[in-house]
Amino acid sequence: MLIRPLRVSLLTLLLALGGAGLGGCQNDAQTGALIGAAVGSAAGAAIDHRNRGRGALIGAGVGGAGGYVVGNERDKSKDREEY
Repeated sequence: MLIRPLRVSLLTLLLALGGAGLGGCQNDAQTGALIGAAVGSAAGAAIDHRNRGRGALIGAGVGGAGGYVVGNERDKSKDREEY
């Protein structure tokens, strides 16, 4: 039964990254949140063997938040360099 959760994780990752390419991100914070959510979702599904959907949701939330924080700091750094 590993194949189905793996497919869901890969499909989620591909959709998230594909959406980034189509919509485009305005800044590093948005890009970081998107990439963090995609990677966190895949990692969470792989880690939580009892309930992969729950793991994917938790991983997406944590990864998205962490990616946003890192990207936002990069945006701030770029703004300081411009002035």
